[in-house]
Amino acid sequence: MTSMLADCTSWPEAFVDRYWAAGHWRGYTLDNLLRGWAVRYGPRTALVHGGTRITYANLNRRVDRMAAGFRLRGLRPGQRVVVQLPNVPEFVITVFALMRVGAVPVLCPVSHRTSEVSHLVRVTQAVGYVGPSTYQGFDHTAMAADIAAREPFLRRVFTLEAPGASSPYGGLSADSSGCHYCPLGSIDAPPGPALAQSADQVAFFLVSGGTTAAPKLIPRTHNDYAYQARTAAELVSLTENDVYLAALPADFNFAFGCPGIVGTLSVGGAVALVENPGPAECLSVIERERVTITSVVPAVAQLWLDVLPTLQADVSSLRIAQIGGAPLHRATAERIGPELGCRLQQVFGMAEGVLTLTRPADPDETVLTTQGRPLSPDDEIRIVDVDGKDVPDGEPGELLARGPYTLRGYYRAPDHNARSFTTDGYFRTGNLARRTPDGNLVVTGGLKDAPRRAAG
Repeated sequence: MTSMLADCTSWPEAFVDRYWAAGHWRGYTLDNLLRGWAVRYGPRTALVHGGTRITYANLNRRVDRMAAGFRLRGLRPGQRVVVQLPNVPEFVITVFALMRVGAVPVLCPVSHRTSEVSHLVRVTQAVGYVGPSTYQGFDHTAMAADIAAREPFLRRVFTLEAPGASSPYGGLSADSSGCHYCPLGSIDAPPGPALAQSADQVAFFLVSGGTTAAPKLIPRTHNDYAYQARTAAELVSLTENDVYLAALPADFNFAFGCPGIVGTLSVGGAVALVENPGPAECLSVIERERVTITSVVPAVAQLWLDVLPTLQADVSSLRIAQIGGAPLHRATAERIGPELGCRLQQVFGMAEGVLTLTRPADPDETVLTTQGRPLSPDDEIRIVDVDGKDVPDGEPGELLARGPYTLRGYYRAPDHNARSFTTDGYFRTGNLARRTPDGNLVVTGGLKDAPRRAAG
């Protein structure tokens, strides 16, 4: 078995050997890959946010210095840190800096509040929290202080101050519970020697979607996520001339690595970060930065299409619009090409890993009506009935998946894992799908709760 954090489920050795032999897993940690990208693309723009532009060389330097600052503040390899930041450069810098320390970021949506964040802190025994001081009227620092008063592991809170603001806590203050508060901007020190790390370790945790229960934690390793982002970038022929617009929250798998932020950085492209997916900001950024690819949910795409004639933004640089996260109505799908002037790519993906996409060369009918085919040749897909038996092509059933970037178990959730995985390691996605005669998938939505027998 691969070596991961305790309470994580590893891939069986036979699958590890297969994924290495196929060249999917290559043994590079994400933060080490960033070092290589900085050497290769040093003076090129890596991140854009408003008037801020950060080159690859500067991004790597800031990651190095923040990692050294985190070490000075006592963060150690294997410790977990909840990161709850909007789409700002500090999100990318912080996540890579924590990985460079060997700490494990827990990527938490900025919209989550005390109940969800405290659950994540408790389950991961997080020692740190990184968030805005306040954001859109909500006091994240006060929330973190409240959680720290109840959770004994949380002892470091790093706050991102608004421009021109200063932290009420200063740089070294501690409250009555012994929790220390530091402005994130003060986490800076001369870098020391690079830490030797293994790419089969957990790089970060993603948080499961859905609102019906406490969020579940999805361990993503360096090997599996580097493969996912790299292969998704290859599929859409990303190059250093591409500009990716991160319109959805950066902590979403869709925006972070499908190919998203990580995939764009892997080829030397630029990532434009926006904090609001609304058309006014996004269409303006597309025009200004000559954005070539973005990923949004159908509701956002619909809004952009409806407002585009009024705003009259020049979106002629766009070549691909990835749409996923919910079923895309055909009427909306048919508007993408003519009105945005780019190729539609339908995507079905989950933070848990499984990813299907239409291909740029697919026939129009395939792109308009399906979510394409799995990303990897080693993705294994089954569609089963309520008894766990495979259904014929064309018939609906639950989508099951396993592969080189799909998890084998949620973190510290044995009861849920018993229900969510077959005995032979397939992940039950909880989504209803059918396979077309030419091998594409149509994912029609969530599966209604029904008694099921274990498959496999």
